[in-house]
Amino acid sequence: MSTPELPAAVLWDMDGTIIDTEPFWMAEETALVEAAGGRWTRADAEELVGSELMRSARLLLDRTPVTGTPQQVVDRLVAGVIERVRTERPWRPGSVELLTELASLGVPSALVTMSWTELADVVVEGLPPGIFSTVVTGDQVTRGKPDPEPYLVAASRLGVDPRRCVALEDSPTGAAAATAAGVPTLGIPNVVAIPPRPGLRLLDSLAGVRAHDLLPLARDARVEAAGG
Repeated sequence: MSTPELPAAVLWDMDGTIIDTEPFWMAEETALVEAAGGRWTRADAEELVGSELMRSARLLLDRTPVTGTPQQVVDRLVAGVIERVRTERPWRPGSVELLTELASLGVPSALVTMSWTELADVVVEGLPPGIFSTVVTGDQVTRGKPDPEPYLVAASRLGVDPRRCVALEDSPTGAAAATAAGVPTLGIPNVVAIPPRPGLRLLDSLAGVRAHDLLPLARDARVEAAGG
């Protein structure tokens, strides 16, 4: 029996996919709003999962008593999440193991996150050196997720066809971005559900998923999309 083909590259979301930082973001949003005398609900926080940070900041300013500029709001949120990540790195099941295996097999991984560079750097510091061939962050692109630009930038930097890659995402926003870029996508829902969409297959977890499983799983996503 032949060994399954490997992807040309694996394009990873960060928050909620590699590391369970979504509760950190929610806690920082809540603290910011409550300090201003407002109320921030779980539903409010879930609406921002996977979003570009400046969009999140504008929504916070529009809906709550928080004051300042969108940049100032982003700076406050990022600083708080960085402090939490420096104390604790709650890796998602199977993520570090899969990243490490891909590196050992010579399959490039790209980090494609709407978090900004300073936070991505702190997360990457906790992983084996050289685990990512490129890192695309929210402050490096003109249009963030759900626009396909971040995924197209990652594939371009790696010199690979997006259709021969696999994306790993935990949010509807991220899954929309990856599939719009033509990347077969595996969704691993975390704090919010991911609705079905063409080019997407949902998994319960990355625990036990191996490098050679990725393309067969992604091909199933394409078949399901064609049949749906």
